[in-house]
Amino acid sequence: MAKIPRSPEEIFEAFTSDWRSMYDQELVSIILFGSGAAGTYVPKKSDINFLIVLTDTGIARMAKSFDLIQKWQKCNVALPLVMTMTYLKNSLDSFPIEFENMRRHYQVIHGQDVLAGLSIERGNLRLQAEAQIKGKLLHLRESFLGTRGNRREIEKLIRISLPAFANVFSVLLRLKGDEVPRSRDQIILRTAEVFDLDQGLFTQLIEVANGKMKLSTPELAKISEEYIMEIRKLALASDVLQ
Repeated sequence: MAKIPRSPEEIFEAFTSDWRSMYDQELVSIILFGSGAAGTYVPKKSDINFLIVLTDTGIARMAKSFDLIQKWQKCNVALPLVMTMTYLKNSLDSFPIEFENMRRHYQVIHGQDVLAGLSIERGNLRLQAEAQIKGKLLHLRESFLGTRGNRREIEKLIRISLPAFANVFSVLLRLKGDEVPRSRDQIILRTAEVFDLDQGLFTQLIEVANGKMKLSTPELAKISEEYIMEIRKLALASDVLQ
């Protein structure tokens, strides 16, 4: 049975060796990002996230890495993001939030630092942040109705949706010129403070998501309705954010 690492560093050497053996000169870079790079990795709970950059020749032969992917998934390594340098550079305007969040906390494990010196335009960040907030708001409303008032389904919705919003919240904080906390929960609470949202509500939502608060079905329905309205306020604020 595969051993879950206590820290991402435990697998760096073996992980790099496997990818180098598989792709050799076609392997441009291996970069750790996410919780493992931010110092918030929790064994058995957090995934270990890697960006793998290959040459054009290498990426055309991705199928040969199937066994490698299966091996490392047993160690809580998420499916890696695999791309070429050309794709990365040409996608900064399409996925500015994803690349901006990636380069906030990352560690080069092998090869080139492909994230250094990337130029991400503020206007592209704002537009994608607005689009994601509004899109996630629609999905949140739809999913809430889809729970049909079932207690476990509402809890699941809160648990899944909060982290998704936190990724956008971090960009909104940067657009405001504010410092972005390291932990996801603190990002959510800081966003509530900066954008004048209900901090008490988001504290409750975090506790529900973390399994630290049990509410009745009517209580869960009420805070979910309030949650949706607070996200609506944030969507309106993102629309006029300079």
